[in-house]
Amino acid sequence: MSAITFDTHKFVKELESAGMPSAQAEAFVRAQQEILAQALDTTLATKSDIVGLETKVDKLSWMMGILIALAAANFAKQFF
Repeated sequence: MSAITFDTHKFVKELESAGMPSAQAEAFVRAQQEILAQALDTTLATKSDIVGLETKVDKLSWMMGILIALAAANFAKQFF
């Protein structure tokens, strides 16, 4: 995974040029940097994760099919 660069000094200078006080601009940039770090620190699913999930869904489908068949057989048993 490639790193994403973020020029904090340039961002502080842009905020200061827009009229924000220096201390406030630096605090804002630090907070923004933490937010970006948390947002990008997520784990993405891999192919093996997806295959494992598909396997679980297949098993669940079979189990639901069996339960429905048993329920239908029990229902039919009441009338015949």
